[in-house]
Amino acid sequence: MKKLLLVLAMWLAIVGAAFAQININTATKDQLDGLKGIGPAKAQAIIDYRTKNGPFKTVDDLEKVNGIGPATMKDLRDKVSVAGGAAPAKDAKADAKAAPKKAEAKEPAKVDAKKDDKKVDAKADAKADKGAKADAKKDDKAAKADAKKEDKAAKVEAKKEDKAAKKDAKKDAKADAKADDKKDAKKDDAKKDDAKSDKK
Repeated sequence: MKKLLLVLAMWLAIVGAAFAQININTATKDQLDGLKGIGPAKAQAIIDYRTKNGPFKTVDDLEKVNGIGPATMKDLRDKVSVAGGAAPAKDAKADAKAAPKKAEAKEPAKVDAKKDDKKVDAKADAKADKGAKADAKKDDKAAKADAKKEDKAAKVEAKKEDKAAKKDAKKDAKADAKADDKKDAKKDDAKKDDAKSDKK
């Protein structure tokens, strides 16, 4: 019984491998590269062809791909298909049409990113402007305080000078008065001396 099951399992594996064909409309570059007679360049050529012209309608359409001829097709014919395989067939033209839509969908993200950048820049500018205004206010306040100090110092200096001038004026007036008194005293003495000499 075990031998029978083993033989059956082996037979299913062989049949499964034989029927496991690669769908040339959905295969990746690596899957195509794994086929006999197809290298990386031919695999890329197959993908480029189906992207440009749409899905292959028959396996024989592979001969339209640059670099694939009858000898390669002989090796490939039973290993590839245009339906079934690893993944359901996709319409390459539909993919090509969808690509711009995906790009368009990404564009709003770029626009949003630019808007966000502009908002950030505007906030930074506003912050810098606010800082500049605050600095200007501080500078203005400091300038006014300095002007007040200088004005006060000038007034104090003016008062000192005025006081000193008044003091000097008083001294001068006193000195003048003394000088006048001396002159008057001399005149009086001269008059007295004149009067004495007249009497003699």
